[in-house]
Amino acid sequence: QVYLAESGGGSVRTGTSLTLSCKISITTFYPPVLGWIRQRSGAEREVVAGINRDDGFTRITESVAGRFTISRDNNENTVTLQMNSLKPEDTAMYYCAAGYGRASLTPGYYTYFGQGTQVTVSS
Repeated sequence: QVYLAESGGGSVRTGTSLTLSCKISITTFYPPVLGWIRQRSGAEREVVAGINRDDGFTRITESVAGRFTISRDNNENTVTLQMNSLKPEDTAMYYCAAGYGRASLTPGYYTYFGQGTQVTVSS
């Protein structure tokens, strides 16, 4: 089993930054792919970013490219989403996710999810 615990959400103004962190705990083996998924009100879940645990290869969705960065620390078992230049449209519940295969922007590749942390961006 894989347990994911997010932290770092909050309410901020447009143009500011937030850092989301996720602590990963396992009872079996470590999933090779980590990611962040968000769900905006009335919308389907969207993979914001994914990263391979082994080689650090990343995938970033176009709407946040150049503003968001995903990284992982294999020693600390954490994955981080650095969000800069936040916009109101980034307002969503953000979920830490883990899965198999390779880093992907397809939600179906992710099997495990945290409880989520709310990010609200106001203008």
